[in-house]
Amino acid sequence: MRILKRILVVFLGLVALFLITALFVDKKLEIEREIVINKPVEEVFDYIVLLKNQDHFSKWALIDPNSKKSYKGTDGTVGFVSAWDSKNEDLGAGEQEILKISKNHRIDYALRFKRPMEANNQAYLITEQAGKNTIVKWGFIGEMPYPFNLMSKLMGMKGMLEEDLDTGLKNLKGILDK
Repeated sequence: MRILKRILVVFLGLVALFLITALFVDKKLEIEREIVINKPVEEVFDYIVLLKNQDHFSKWALIDPNSKKSYKGTDGTVGFVSAWDSKNEDLGAGEQEILKISKNHRIDYALRFKRPMEANNQAYLITEQAGKNTIVKWGFIGEMPYPFNLMSKLMGMKGMLEEDLDTGLKNLKGILDK
């Protein structure tokens, strides 16, 4: 019986330590990755402003090409919504909406995840002229609620998302640099 009490005390101590530590871990998650594409900014922007084109380069869209997709509005305009619903747990269900467009410079999105976990985040794509080329920056801004903020750190969520954005940007470069 004493051993069980000690195990329980140690377990509760670890849980308390985890919860206390999570109080001091940043909840905000901001990531930005970039790549250079060998095309003029207008050509790159005209491609990425169409949300449906993310189906061809976004790592997340490529996880399950058979996911159920639906669209509302006119692609490439503010208010356009692209929704997905997948049985694949890595993709789940959610939607992305174009919030703001700054021609040949920036597109801001709302990301609303429904499954496997509910979350509301933001993303953006930025294009910048670099000589005859274009720098494309893809960013993600989110918040992890307490105590998931510590789990996010322990699981390396930031690194995983950086890899996913890098993969998407490399796919985009492969498409546009042809």
